[in-house]
Amino acid sequence: MSQHSSNHAGARGLVAVILAAGKGTRMQSDLPKVMHPVMGRPMVHWVVDAARAAGATKVVLVIGHGAELVREYFAGVPELAQVVEFTLQEQQLGTGHAVMMAKANVEADAAHTDAFVLCGDGPLIRAETLATLLALHRGEHAAATLATSMINDPKGYGRIVRDAAGKLAKIVEQKDATDAERAICEINPSYYCFRTDELLGALARVGNKNASGEYYITDVFEILRNDGRTVAAVDAVPAEDVLSVNDPAQLAEVDSILRTRQRATVGGATR
Repeated sequence: MSQHSSNHAGARGLVAVILAAGKGTRMQSDLPKVMHPVMGRPMVHWVVDAARAAGATKVVLVIGHGAELVREYFAGVPELAQVVEFTLQEQQLGTGHAVMMAKANVEADAAHTDAFVLCGDGPLIRAETLATLLALHRGEHAAATLATSMINDPKGYGRIVRDAAGKLAKIVEQKDATDAERAICEINPSYYCFRTDELLGALARVGNKNASGEYYITDVFEILRNDGRTVAAVDAVPAEDVLSVNDPAQLAEVDSILRTRQRATVGGATR
């Protein structure tokens, strides 16, 4: 069935915006952070594949440092060349600002699509986790949904603050968190799903009055909740998938985890 006929049948479209502009200064390399190879291909390729496997028909990469290298790579992958689009984030003003750079790519059909927002440096992402996120998002008729994770050492991650009823209240970055909030072990691994029109409307209202002076995508949740929209959170990300890559040691660790996972998949298929 063509995409058009499925949309006429009432199905919502699905796009993915992947943040891939960072330099990755701790990687000790001139290569853009997301282009560092994991199991023989750039880590951002794993994220693109997971989003597509979960149903995204268009992928927008927000690029910055080493933008041409990212463009060239995807132009050389035949099955992705028609699916992947690019938008440039020249100044790094935060995750909310990065997503806003993709506005022109996603606004045309915003009323009829949902959008994943993901990070290009998290190659351990699984399509089934994104499918769980999307199912909850659509099942709850939510404006914004995130997949969370429970980890023993939450240091450095945004914390998930829930209200008395157990519903998502807000996401607080480590730098802005109180001592009580820092004690929370439910964290934000940056797996988001939004109704695209709600996302764009809320992004326009995100400010940068925080410890980093940046525009955070996470503020969208509190804005929408205060508007009376449904926001949701599902503990769906296995703790071992949370590791993103910030330095060569983490790159090696992620590569090893993926190889082990691949062997288990192949072993399971051949038994």
